[in-house]
Amino acid sequence: MKPFSEACERNRAPILEVLRRVFAQRRRVLEIGSGTGQHAAYFAPALAHLVWQTSDVAEHLPGIREWVSHPAPIELDVDKPWPNVQADAVFSANTCHIMSWPQVERMFEGIGRLQPEVLALYGPFNYDGRHTSESNARFDAMLRARDPLSGIRDFEKIEALASAAGLTLQEDNAMPANNRLLVFQQKLDQ
Repeated sequence: MKPFSEACERNRAPILEVLRRVFAQRRRVLEIGSGTGQHAAYFAPALAHLVWQTSDVAEHLPGIREWVSHPAPIELDVDKPWPNVQADAVFSANTCHIMSWPQVERMFEGIGRLQPEVLALYGPFNYDGRHTSESNARFDAMLRARDPLSGIRDFEKIEALASAAGLTLQEDNAMPANNRLLVFQQKLDQ
C-alpha cells in the first residue's frame, strides 16, 4: 500500500514556494530522509530543472518507490557510510526531531563532506532553549515519550552543526504549524 503523510500534503506548497527561489540555480538535490516520498513526488515536477535524488533507510525505500521511480531512491543511513552521491543542494524535512542527537551530528558531518552549495532544512525548532508554541511543546513531549532520544532540537545547536559543516545561515522562514524552513549556504571562504 502506498504510504501517505497528511503533514506532507499540508506543508508542501509553502515549502515549494521557498525552494523555487533557493534552488533556482541548483542542478542536483539530495533529499535526506525522504520518508513516504510525497515531498519528492510534488517538488520534482515543479522544479523540473533539478534531478531530485530521494534517500532514506532501507525499510522506507519500497514506499518511496510507490511515489517516485526516477531516479531510484538510494539507501542513506546516517549511521552507516554514505553512498557516493553528487549534489549541489540538500533538502531534509522532519528528520532532526526524529533522529537521536548523535545521528543529527552524523547527518551534518555527511552534509559537510558532500559540500552542497545550499541546505534547506524543514521542521520545528526551539529558540533560546524554549518551544515556540504550546503545540510544539506537546509535540516534543510526545516524541520524547515515544523515544527519549528524539525531540525538537535547538536552532542554535543546528546552526553550530551547519557552521562546522561549512554552511552559514541565510534564511529562517516561518512555515505553517509552527515549523521553520532554514536555508544555509556554503561559506564564501570555503
